[in-house]
Amino acid sequence: MPDFKLVINDPKTAKSYQKIVTGNEADTFRGTKIKSKINGDQIGLKDYELEITGGSDSSGFPMRSDIEGILRKRPFVSRGPGVKGLKKGEKIRKTVAGNTISHITSQINLKVLKQGSKSLDEIFGKTQKSPEEKKEEAPKETT
Repeated sequence: MPDFKLVINDPKTAKSYQKIVTGNEADTFRGTKIKSKINGDQIGLKDYELEITGGSDSSGFPMRSDIEGILRKRPFVSRGPGVKGLKKGEKIRKTVAGNTISHITSQINLKVLKQGSKSLDEIFGKTQKSPEEKKEEAPKETT
């Protein structure tokens, strides 16, 4: 059974959260494509709606939405995932993974489309305290 590392991006707070899914949670992603919408209830995020924006396979090759299937291909590309630093009009042949999630996918990037009742900070236990709250918690020294 595959296990995937999910990177969930919240555009409202500009924060990302990581979660590893295995078993039945991982099976919900099998066969889905980039730009597919996922119900958050299936992965433990109640009332959330997520969209698959990309990912990478087990060897680190990025997924591209314009390459159909699960296999790696070597297209001539000028921009997009897996390409950077080219001059205008320049193309290069790069190895990229297809747009369908399979057993060779290791990371899936997700974007939050609809927020749930609880914030992602609360769900993942990442609530941070303000500096004033930290000072109040510090034990006071007695002399």
